[in-house]
Amino acid sequence: MFRLTRFLFTALLLGTVATATFAQSSEQTTTARDRQSVNITVYNSNLGLVRETRRLTLPAGRIALRFADVTAQIRPETVHLASLTAPSSLRILEQNYQYDLLNPAKLLDKFVGRDLTLVLRRYQNNTESFEPVQATLLSNNGGQVWRINGQIVINPTNIAEMRFPDLPKNLVATPTLVWDLDNKETGAQNVEASYLTSGMNWRADYVLLVNADDTKGDLQGWVTLTNASGSSFDDARLQLVAGDVNRVSEERNVALAGAMMRKEMASDSQFQEQGFFEYHMYTLQRPTTIRDNETKQVSLLEAAGFDVKKEFVLNGQRYYYTGYNNPGAAIKEKVGVFVQFRNAQTNKLGMPLPAGTIRLYKKDDQGNQQFIGEDRIDHTPKDEDVRVKVGDAFDIVAERKQTDYKVIASGHVYEYAYEIKIRNHKDSPVTVVVNEPIGGDWEMVASTFEAKNTAAFAAQFNVPVAKDGEATLSYRVRVRY
Repeated sequence: MFRLTRFLFTALLLGTVATATFAQSSEQTTTARDRQSVNITVYNSNLGLVRETRRLTLPAGRIALRFADVTAQIRPETVHLASLTAPSSLRILEQNYQYDLLNPAKLLDKFVGRDLTLVLRRYQNNTESFEPVQATLLSNNGGQVWRINGQIVINPTNIAEMRFPDLPKNLVATPTLVWDLDNKETGAQNVEASYLTSGMNWRADYVLLVNADDTKGDLQGWVTLTNASGSSFDDARLQLVAGDVNRVSEERNVALAGAMMRKEMASDSQFQEQGFFEYHMYTLQRPTTIRDNETKQVSLLEAAGFDVKKEFVLNGQRYYYTGYNNPGAAIKEKVGVFVQFRNAQTNKLGMPLPAGTIRLYKKDDQGNQQFIGEDRIDHTPKDEDVRVKVGDAFDIVAERKQTDYKVIASGHVYEYAYEIKIRNHKDSPVTVVVNEPIGGDWEMVASTFEAKNTAAFAAQFNVPVAKDGEATLSYRVRVRY
């Protein structure tokens, strides 16, 4: 019995000491006003990295530091805090993320069962008056239930104002990180906090203007940045990462490291590009303010007078070799229009291009710029080709007809014969590239135009068509399945 009594006394004493120690820890709040600098890195996958430094004066000992004005979509498991001026003096004992944000509905929820002051609006002799009364909020679930002057009142309509005696501690005005810190040195310190957040994204948009004869182009690239993270950042250093960053199922980001400088495309570009691990980073060469719920556009690059090439392409379909389509009638097909250019310094380009949408324009006879099509491009390194589909040709018509089909042997050997007529109603000659998918082990038996073996299961023909003329591509292919 004596041992049990002594054990209970010791436990009570330790609990009292722990409570006293916790009570003795000071509390301090830091807000965005304490920021010395902020760096924002945005990935093109709805992910942002926030790194900010704040100047704080911390006492020695145990501190409850409330780090306010972080984003509402912060991922708390990625937070890192360190002292830049006294790295060994600051140690994190515990971290909490408070995101129960203050609003009228939540404030009422916290006051269920408590008293507050209602200001009731009354009318007497066409005169409006206001009367403060003490009331108890009994329920705030699907409506309000009050006890006012000893009576139970549901959803009173004459409430002009509600007055609360205090603000609950577990409601915060902005998302807040709360650290339990152990600090060894008294005085001012620069502390850096970094964390990943959702709600930040960016994309690239391009405008390509082609000249009158479709041989030269001018390119302008834009960065469209969207911030829906729940926080604003003044005078931030902005960096953008382009590439396919691997993310695990919990959407945690992998660490990135390494950097290598590359030459800019344009000397007056607002962004400086550099290699970064297996990705590319674009750094804005000036501070910028990134406000919450804002879409910002910044010029990424400019290039003028580079070579472009227009192609007319007819792509066949694999199902032509497995059955009949409209027996006895020709199959009408669209001829696609493509524009291609080399992203190389020798072609006045050469900056790695982030994935995005490229929109093409051309001036009409009156000099007005008209939209002619758009397509999406993937991440494109330097010295690679950019190829975009603009649309389908209006004045070039193609018709396909299967003219023969034979079973050559019992060993699954067949012969197909096709005839493709291409009519050109333009006032200039064109060349149409015809790509034909052919399955199995195939051999071109005969063709009116030279067949190029572009892949194991594909043949390509270049078919010139005169102005207001017609050309016929006929070919016979033997296939072994």
